Amino acid sequence: MEINRIELLSVGIDVGSATSHLVFSNLILVRDEMSPTLRFNIEERKVIYEGRIIDTPFLEDKTIDIDELTAFFKKEYEHAGIDPAAIQTGAVIITGESAKKHNAPQIAEALSKDAGKLVAATAGPNFESLLAAMGSGATARSKDHNKTILSCDIGGGTSNLAVSKNGEVVSTSCISVGGRLLALDSEERICRLADPAVKVMQHLGLDYEIGDRIPKQDIEKIASQMAEVLFEVMKGPAKSALARQLILTDNLDFPSTIDEYLFSGGVAEFIYGCNGHYNDMGGILADKIRSLIPKLKSPVVEAIHKIRATVIGAGAYSLSVSGSSGFMDAKLTLPMRNIPVLRVDVEHTQLSVDHVVSRVSMAFQRHDLVEGQEIVALFFKDPVRVNYPALELFAKSMETALADSIAKGMPIILIFEKDIACSVGNVIRRETGLKTNLLSLDELSLNDGDWIDISEPLVGRQVFPVTVKSLIFPTN
Repeated sequence: MEINRIELLSVGIDVGSATSHLVFSNLILVRDEMSPTLRFNIEERKVIYEGRIIDTPFLEDKTIDIDELTAFFKKEYEHAGIDPAAIQTGAVIITGESAKKHNAPQIAEALSKDAGKLVAATAGPNFESLLAAMGSGATARSKDHNKTILSCDIGGGTSNLAVSKNGEVVSTSCISVGGRLLALDSEERICRLADPAVKVMQHLGLDYEIGDRIPKQDIEKIASQMAEVLFEVMKGPAKSALARQLILTDNLDFPSTIDEYLFSGGVAEFIYGCNGHYNDMGGILADKIRSLIPKLKSPVVEAIHKIRATVIGAGAYSLSVSGSSGFMDAKLTLPMRNIPVLRVDVEHTQLSVDHVVSRVSMAFQRHDLVEGQEIVALFFKDPVRVNYPALELFAKSMETALADSIAKGMPIILIFEKDIACSVGNVIRRETGLKTNLLSLDELSLNDGDWIDISEPLVGRQVFPVTVKSLIFPTN
């Protein structure tokens, strides 16, 4: 009997540099009878439990207290009345400063009897910006309203910027501006002072240390300076010495125009009028940002999701690649699990070695990954026309773009939306030095924020069962 409807219990776990929380969701997936691969699409997502938001626990050496963190999450499972064994899929995402402290798989293993069910990712500043744009609703809005949107997610330690156009994130950036870079205790003494806040104080000629009392007017000076450098990066590029000190990535690659701006993150709660006091400078920073909004040339819209602009889980659905066009080197070992997908925006009308290499490099950068350091799947929509000169040029471009991966003998996984995998695979083997470790698949529709499991081929090694795990965000 063919299954056309699947219900999954999913968990989304977010560990940030300032706060951590989780959310449980029910996901309903329905088979798309019109899809050539009969894939499952997410028809409904219902959040059934939003947990408490806690300060991310750190040890004295400034690494994550993984015992305290996992104990908190296990209590959240109990509060929600959910058995870890009942979780069928999900995502553990570690972002910001926390990403430097611990590996996400350790938390996934502590919270799941089968950690392979959970996508576990340590997100650097660019990938965190991509996730924030998707989680806030900015990326979906760019598609629904046909607008180019610059989103800015202001958290505790960083501000993550992204430009979304036509439902895709096309550029990302990040700067060390956040509401908890300086925090006070109940006696209004400094109890948290991060390096970026120290750099801002030095720029202003201020000198405070942990344990010092700091007047409100000096906190306002610090917050005002942070807001100024944030807007410098939002309007781009960072030119001042302080902005160049605080920016963690390249500048945004601006399109011709920005139609709308959108803020998310904890500080955005204050920007859009919420109240509260958290013994940090989040509220003051929001006031300073709000005062600068009139300087923007386009309107500011309110995010659907602000402090919870994050994943609510991951939905997994199975599909088979077209049986006639997959290409696999016999030396590869399957199955392979939890391979991150990198969208590569190669345009067949601009096909050249430089174009392909630059677009592959941009895809790695968007995920804060380095080519040759881990196995990835590169996804192309329409990169090349099926004629021999173009296929040969594309093949040699891939050999140049993936030089380190090829030299290390790593699996090279290329995935295409159109039915060209076999042609590409054969030409790569014939015309380049990449003779082994190649897997070329097609008729899949993937995106940034997807992970895939690839199982043993069937039907005479022609059909490849692929499980796609897509990050799931709240609906708008």
